[in-house]
Amino acid sequence: MGEQALSAVRRSVSERLAELIKGDPAWAEQAADVGLVDRAWLESPSDNPFRTAPPGEMVQRFLERTAEQRPSVLASMGLNALQGLSLWRSDPVDHAVPTSLTVMFTDLEGFTRFTAEQGDDAAAALIATHQRVVGPIVRSRGGHIVKRIGDGLMLTFPAPEAAVLAALELVESIEEPLRLRAGVHLGEAVVTHDDLFGHVVNVAARITEEARGGQVLSSVDVREAVAPMSGVRFSRARRARLKGIEPMSLCRIERDAP
Repeated sequence: MGEQALSAVRRSVSERLAELIKGDPAWAEQAADVGLVDRAWLESPSDNPFRTAPPGEMVQRFLERTAEQRPSVLASMGLNALQGLSLWRSDPVDHAVPTSLTVMFTDLEGFTRFTAEQGDDAAAALIATHQRVVGPIVRSRGGHIVKRIGDGLMLTFPAPEAAVLAALELVESIEEPLRLRAGVHLGEAVVTHDDLFGHVVNVAARITEEARGGQVLSSVDVREAVAPMSGVRFSRARRARLKGIEPMSLCRIERDAP
């Protein structure tokens, strides 16, 4: 069989398989969420690879999804069970050189006061609900939850466009009883199996501190990397003094009015 004919057969099989999987929306969502198949492949199987997530990442996604949907499964193993299990990976993730990526931090506005007024049990329940909402949104955009920091998260995305869309979805999805805020920056960072290091990380964290609940703030670097972007509007840049960082220009990211 010629190469052209073989390619046609592969395309046909791929398209039929994608249609079969999409025939059960719940199963398709689960398969994409854990990385068994790529969402891009489901939408356009002829133009995208079947799967890009390495085995180790699939294990981590599965554990994250389990903790989000059934927190009691891992409760007996302690609060750090998910992070501990996620260290078992069959694929190397450490890089000897910095990697270009987009970093996002999120947290819940007023969480400390909420905990003081409502108690630890209410705070723990709020965090569990928060994680069930956040995980699927982040993974649907190709993002990765690097670590959880109290009521906040450190996230990475391979492309700034994905980070922008994820940030908007997150602040829109989490409003009660506390609003979420997010800060986004891009640059080079050193990636390890359970953490992220570099100036871009510090800047993203400081940008988040400048945001209000329900707001997404980014550096102008992010705006310049993605604008113009359909359905998204960046505000006029304003100069901000960030703790421990040189003053820099920030802008709000919002949905563009139809």
